[in-house]
Amino acid sequence: MSIQKPDPRQTNKKPTYPVGSLLRTYLATYAREVELPVSYERLLQWSGSIPLYNDLGEDTLWQTVIYPAEEMKQLARSLTFVYALLKTEGDASLAEHLYMDRIDYCSFGNSNPFRIRIVNSRNENQDYYYVKKPDASRIYGLELEHLLSPNRIHYLTDGETLVEEHISGIPGDVFIERWLEDPHLKEVRVAKELVKFNERCFVRLLGDMRSYNFVVEVTPDFEEVQVRIRAMDFDQQSYSGKKRFYLPQFFKDNLPLVEFCLRHLDNTTARQYQREEQALINRRAQLAHLRLNAFFKCMCADRISTTEKVIELRESLAEHYQDKRFRECESMGDIVRRSLDQVHHSSSRSDPLPVILSDAP
Repeated sequence: MSIQKPDPRQTNKKPTYPVGSLLRTYLATYAREVELPVSYERLLQWSGSIPLYNDLGEDTLWQTVIYPAEEMKQLARSLTFVYALLKTEGDASLAEHLYMDRIDYCSFGNSNPFRIRIVNSRNENQDYYYVKKPDASRIYGLELEHLLSPNRIHYLTDGETLVEEHISGIPGDVFIERWLEDPHLKEVRVAKELVKFNERCFVRLLGDMRSYNFVVEVTPDFEEVQVRIRAMDFDQQSYSGKKRFYLPQFFKDNLPLVEFCLRHLDNTTARQYQREEQALINRRAQLAHLRLNAFFKCMCADRISTTEKVIELRESLAEHYQDKRFRECESMGDIVRRSLDQVHHSSSRSDPLPVILSDAP
């Protein structure tokens, strides 16, 4: 087996937190925990690898891995069935025309994922999904994305294996470089979506949303093109103690997007869009209140960060919201729940929550 040595740049990366019994029960209750025919550990047993380059000849940091012929044949069947589990709840009859085309591995990042490419033999259409090591904080991030964002997300767990669907879109760094000034995109729509994305991340405390950790969905509408920014990496759910870490606007990589937003939105309009997103989050939370109650029983009791970071974050949020109740929070789960409570109560009062984008980087 050929496994790359750890990248020295990653020696201080976030630790992986185990999936505890409470969270495991929650996952089983809501059909996230299922029996899978292949495990992350099994995929690690490759016999060789080839660096993967993009169309420009640049190293993608992924490598295509190779297995013995018989093992590859068995893996192909199993991995195609996993795709069917994600897409059709395991209806194999709908996957007879699909085949597993390639397995890639990436040693960069926290989850060390395998990327599985599935191809439709009838039209050669390609799709992907990922097999990763499970991490409790990442799973909490996936579940909050599913419950509180405008996006539904499909993932499955089985012991020490996590399977996630591919999130399609234009990578944020590519969008900033090549699409930001596209005349087909209305500037205000792009700026509005940054405000709303910034708010979604801050309310549910999803961190590290620099440009290569989100994608931009561009959808033609009957009059104008719609834009949505969507997170695609959930490793940094409620881990950092720094408030700015949960605000995409403060990452250097996102600065061109933030400057674009500030050129096309005034503070009053930004406040309006922020309030719209808060109202949407509140409505989603009310619709899913029973599931959220079960969710927070797990997250509030779980340890997904250090005590020092919990104290640092609760203090800064207590000051930000002028709400001393944050200082009573004992875990990151408590802080997220209190943050959602702020959104809920803001819907019934005339004074809005503080606007973040007025505090420009």
